[in-house]
Amino acid sequence: MGWKGTIRSAGAEANIAERDEKIRQNELKEQHEKYDAMSVLEQAAYDVDVYENYIDVIQSMHKECGAKINWRSIQTSPKPEEPIKAREHEQKALLEVNNYKPNLIDRFLNRVEKKKAILLKVVEDAITLDQKAHEYQLPAWNREVETWQENVDLAKALLNSEEKAKLETIEALQPFTEMSNLGSEFSVSTKTNGLLEVTVKVNGAIIVPSKLKGLLKSGKLSVKKLPNTKFNEIYRDYVCSVALRVANELFSILPDKLIVVTAVDGVLNTETEALEDATILSIAMSRKVMAKLKLKTLEPSTAISDFVHNMSFKKTKGFEEVESIDVESLDLKA
Repeated sequence: MGWKGTIRSAGAEANIAERDEKIRQNELKEQHEKYDAMSVLEQAAYDVDVYENYIDVIQSMHKECGAKINWRSIQTSPKPEEPIKAREHEQKALLEVNNYKPNLIDRFLNRVEKKKAILLKVVEDAITLDQKAHEYQLPAWNREVETWQENVDLAKALLNSEEKAKLETIEALQPFTEMSNLGSEFSVSTKTNGLLEVTVKVNGAIIVPSKLKGLLKSGKLSVKKLPNTKFNEIYRDYVCSVALRVANELFSILPDKLIVVTAVDGVLNTETEALEDATILSIAMSRKVMAKLKLKTLEPSTAISDFVHNMSFKKTKGFEEVESIDVESLDLKA
């Protein structure tokens, strides 16, 4: 099956419940089929619901995570037992041999030995039949053993922090799909100390809406420019939510204890008056700390304060460029 098949199989074992915001989003998508039949006021209310739900969705990335894979348990899993060769047909045939008692006609016609020979031939055929049944089971067992060995080898590689195994696991499971679909871009690299760093090109201008939708007293739709401070707050929460989601996804599919997330986006260069890509958040996420957080109730911008991080944010100005964390100096056992 190969590692990619093994990884997908391991990652598909659990069904993860969607967060409330995504459930609501799906409900609204279903309602859109009736959009043309709605009145103008109903359409306005629907548009506002969709808008507000979208804001909720991008601020709640951290509330959801994929299936957790226990690689240590996979590494120590026992080898599948070889199917036992059954003697069902042989034993049935032997029973007929042992129970055979010549009757008067057999003796009179001198066919006792002939009948015994026939029964013994039936035993031989039964042995052959049992052997074929056993051989029929072997290919499936061999495939099961092959899959088991691949699982064990992959688990060992991941537990030994092998770069290739980590990157193939991430590539196979695609844990950042939802955020990628919104417009953020991801790249993963490993440092000389084996630490994983995920760089996120946030593309906040694409993801965070610049307009504010609401309803007038008349029930009609109102669309106006989103206040700068509100835009910045939503943007900050999305960035922090993504950082938490990225780390949590990787902790679910890898045995690593520490993950570094670096968020990059356009920051105003005061000298050139142009937007230039720069680091706006650099954070070292610890598995131990992450496990203690109640992410479904925490504000994302509050939750990141529990980790070593660099971020400079002001409601009026938004993000400012910060230094990236010195990844090579981090303690991987943290």
